[in-house]
Amino acid sequence: MAAPDWRLEGEWIKNCNCAFGCPCDFNARPTNGSCKGLVGMRITKGHFEGTKLDGLCFAATVDFPGALHEGNGKMQPIIDERATPEQRQALFNIFSGKYSAEGTLFQILSLIVTTIHDPLFVPLEFSFDKNGRVAKLVAKGVLETEVEPIKNPVTGAPHRIQVMMPEGFEHRGAEVASASISSTGAIKFETKGTHSSLATVVQTPEGVAA
Repeated sequence: MAAPDWRLEGEWIKNCNCAFGCPCDFNARPTNGSCKGLVGMRITKGHFEGTKLDGLCFAATVDFPGALHEGNGKMQPIIDERATPEQRQALFNIFSGKYSAEGTLFQILSLIVTTIHDPLFVPLEFSFDKNGRVAKLVAKGVLETEVEPIKNPVTGAPHRIQVMMPEGFEHRGAEVASASISSTGAIKFETKGTHSSLATVVQTPEGVAA
């Protein structure tokens, strides 16, 4: 039987409690020994089999006691309340990692996350300017994060840096920026002036396509 056909194209945010330049991208340990953060996406074009996902947003907060590859992570999915029951199930199918090849983003998440909190279905606000290093994601009542450029500590001028990952399983390249996070759902934490990655991505069952 052929594997289900799915694809997610869109704008991707990864914000966490680490210093600028997320150590995970370098196979290093989290800045403070543990990782709390979030990912979020606005799907500009997407589907799972015959179910279209265009225009929907999702996010997830995560909590890892050590380096991500050591596992024992916790996660809470946050889904756009506009998603129909069919669209919700389609997203959960993708998130499960069951329909992704070994070594791809969602398959890896399925191995390192051991606790999944009940999903939330709330209004999601999402704005994104990759080149300007400005973004905002608000999941009503449970999560708010804002992104701005890193500032030069002497002049205050915006500082620009990119991370390129030719073989990355999350993205091929991202703008690095500064995040503030307030998470009040099942995974609670706050940060100010911590790491943010902004990327445009295409995820498929075989991994990152762009």
